[in-house]
Amino acid sequence: MNQKAVVLDAQAIQRGLTRIAHQIIEKNKGIENCVLVGIRTRGIFIAERLAAKIEEIEGKPIPVGELDITLYRDDLTKKTDNQEPLVKGSDIPVEITNKKVILVDDVLYTGRTVRAGLDALMDQGRPSTIQLAVLVDRGHRELPIRADYVGKNIPTSSTEKIVVELAEVDKEDQVSIYDK
Repeated sequence: MNQKAVVLDAQAIQRGLTRIAHQIIEKNKGIENCVLVGIRTRGIFIAERLAAKIEEIEGKPIPVGELDITLYRDDLTKKTDNQEPLVKGSDIPVEITNKKVILVDDVLYTGRTVRAGLDALMDQGRPSTIQLAVLVDRGHRELPIRADYVGKNIPTSSTEKIVVELAEVDKEDQVSIYDK
């Protein structure tokens, strides 16, 4: 893969997350009964960053959980090459029934990851609402899924790939476009 461009640097990522945090607070009229749930792997780190920003703004913490969607994927056999999938498990520290759950991921593309996340969440409880926050929306939806909160819309062609790098796992913060 050839890197075409860095479309978000560390500062732009921070600005996008700050904007999303404010939008979450505004839409939900505060954070009462709200829970952030990040989709493994990078969605968890984005959820934790959002929680820190929300706490900075509101002065109180918001619960953060992690969701493993491995067994809910519709492309499991393609992803694992007939090997056993690595399941790490979900960890949501609060009951989500009757809560406003904000599902968090790094990139929204076809919508299939989010669909798997919705299925996994429903197995955990019955939230009053589920909202979706993503750092990047690149288009090309295959399912009727739309994000409630978007850090940046980055229209791409189907021959391009968006790569999100976060300091927690990749040593730096940036979002790049690559040619496949």
